[in-house]
Amino acid sequence: MNARVFEADLSNPVDAKSVLDVLDSYASDPVGGGQPLSRDVRDRLPSILRSFPTSLVLLAAVDDRRVGLAVCFFSLSTFRARPLLNVHDLAVLPEYRGSGVGRALLQAAEDRARQKGCCKLTLEVQDDNTRARTLYRRFGFDDFVVGSSAPTRFLAKTLDA
Repeated sequence: MNARVFEADLSNPVDAKSVLDVLDSYASDPVGGGQPLSRDVRDRLPSILRSFPTSLVLLAAVDDRRVGLAVCFFSLSTFRARPLLNVHDLAVLPEYRGSGVGRALLQAAEDRARQKGCCKLTLEVQDDNTRARTLYRRFGFDDFVVGSSAPTRFLAKTLDA
């Protein structure tokens, strides 16, 4: 399947709705938490992403239907003194999974990262999301270690009440 990947224009209502719909589909899936996006998140997310200075939001379309997205954020590798790109969310509508859309989104993210001189492309994935882990490994991602032989895990502390 041939997917066209482009940078979302979040001031365009069609692109903004597409981002929300694809992300909501993933959030509603058991691997995404099994809960749809709240009305509050749907109301606020497009404008926050549009104004967030390091965001890169990519959409994938097959024919004219938006079927996948990558929400990415540029950051900095202090050990390398160069930018990096974190793929924060990668989502593909269920009926398009396994058709090359995810790979096309990853390739577009890598292309943008290389254009910006990034030293690394990063992402996080749940251990039980075997389909995504397979895609990421086939694309060249490896588990990585920071500083020593002890593996680093991403941890989070929720700050909202």
